[in-house]
Amino acid sequence: MAELTVADVTLAYEEKNVIENISIELHENELVCLLGASGGGKTTLFHVIAGLLKPDRGQIFLNGSDITGDAGHISYMLQKDMLLPYRTIEDNIALSLLIKGEKKAAARKKVRAYLGQFGLADTERKYPHQLSGGMRQRAALIRTLALDPDLLLLDEPFSALDYQTRLTVCDDIASIIKKEHKTAILVTHDLSEAISVADRVLVLSSRPASVKTIVPIKIDIPVRTPMKSRNAPEFKEYFNRLWKELNKNA
Repeated sequence: MAELTVADVTLAYEEKNVIENISIELHENELVCLLGASGGGKTTLFHVIAGLLKPDRGQIFLNGSDITGDAGHISYMLQKDMLLPYRTIEDNIALSLLIKGEKKAAARKKVRAYLGQFGLADTERKYPHQLSGGMRQRAALIRTLALDPDLLLLDEPFSALDYQTRLTVCDDIASIIKKEHKTAILVTHDLSEAISVADRVLVLSSRPASVKTIVPIKIDIPVRTPMKSRNAPEFKEYFNRLWKELNKNA
């Protein structure tokens, strides 16, 4: 579990600010979505949070510790699954554990438990090309979760999937994140996706990106899942509100 604070972060390229005065607080077990225009600075913000870039101004705190410019505390899941084609699914997932120093037998045991738990039993000896796009994305998430990260950054992880698969995998992955009690930030351009999975949606302005508005998402249904949220009465209201925010002064 993790709490993240992004405090007044600004970063410039070639003397032009890409992100400007961004402040965000993320609470334990919360899934927050970032919405904004393409090229608006969302991925740059992710790189700053992950410690891959150091901001010109501001700080990043994880569980109260300053991690500004310090990589290795946060796991990053990209648009592509990045599975190595010449390794089996089991070996792909276990690789990061072995690099971390775990014994081979313990790593394999952990990987197989995750595969069984998340609907990928009997895939451990298969290679990435033998799995569907959705199955590969689940494997990529398992690879991330196996390291027991404090915080997950998900950079449009469903964008390469066809629409039907995207709906199913989004539902699966959001449910897995909640089940594992993980704290996560998801970048997406899909309003419906953001509303269906998020506890809060942060709308960023165009460059230089800043936090334009924050919309808490409250879906009043007995058991909230991404798929069920899309049929909730509140869904249309949130969609219209976020659509207006994204297109205001665009």
